[in-house]
Amino acid sequence: MAINFGKLFEKDFSLGTGQCNVKKYNRYLRNMIISGKADPSFVVSHESGMDDAPTAYEKFDKRVEGYTEVLIHPNGAV
Repeated sequence: MAINFGKLFEKDFSLGTGQCNVKKYNRYLRNMIISGKADPSFVVSHESGMDDAPTAYEKFDKRVEGYTEVLIHPNGAV
């Protein structure tokens, strides 16, 4: 997304950034997932067991096409 900062300031807009307060929502979201009220599966592109985790993480880290989020299963892939 390209932003024309000249136009932004010309129109007297302000721009702010930041991250959400993850700790505030962590347990709440976890409980919603467990209860079935939320389904984050649309974010997960790949699932892996511990044996394949280094390879999966490397592909995710290098932003290999299609690796948007990797879910690691410590007791083996599902």
